Amino acid sequence: MANFSLKITSHPNTVNNSLISQDAFNFLKELAKNNNKEWFAENKSTFKKHEADVKSFYENVKVQLNAHDEIEKMKMFRIYRDVRFSKDKTPYKTHFAGSFSRLGAHLRGGYYLHIQPGETFVATGFWEPNKEDLFRIRKEFEMDASEFRKVISDKTFKSIWGELQGEGVKTAPKGFDKEHPNIDLIKRKRFIFVRNFSDKEVLSKTFIAEVDKSFRAIRPYFDLMSDILTTNLNGESLLD
Repeated sequence: MANFSLKITSHPNTVNNSLISQDAFNFLKELAKNNNKEWFAENKSTFKKHEADVKSFYENVKVQLNAHDEIEKMKMFRIYRDVRFSKDKTPYKTHFAGSFSRLGAHLRGGYYLHIQPGETFVATGFWEPNKEDLFRIRKEFEMDASEFRKVISDKTFKSIWGELQGEGVKTAPKGFDKEHPNIDLIKRKRFIFVRNFSDKEVLSKTFIAEVDKSFRAIRPYFDLMSDILTTNLNGESLLD
């Protein structure tokens, strides 16, 4: 398994002039107050300018990620909400968001960045593993969860990412012992970490460096989970 140090340092290629502007935040606040098609149409040119600036920020985050990981693609999500099955019929999101996908079947996990006044956060991990991956993770915990617990309880790791988050089932999944010592992990359906940022932090010159610092710190977790999901319980590769 890859050994990735938890010593977090700034990368020399950090883009210091890449910022989230107060104007972009102000636009999102106004959109939240005027979430209708008429207002948005009148202000669409302003939105497009802010969208382009924020996309540039996301592209710079991708540059930083590629200095220590392999990113296959970056995707910014559209501002338009899908209201077909929602009680909330407001047509627009009041945030910017984007994801970064790791390269290839051997690199598991993903990165997410959500920018919104009062609710900015980064998230990483495994939001909705498919049933095969979820079963493999649970079988790993059934056999031994000591390495997993060691990674997520590391002092530096926890200072950045806090506690493991994600929903779980109410009882033991089918085929697993409800009295198993690792049942707290086995019952989980999602395995994610979230770090929140204040508006002051988001608008500061150091925000992109803090985002990158956070993503660097998740690597021991990704390395372990990638190893689990690309091998069988005997440690034999599933990718050959």
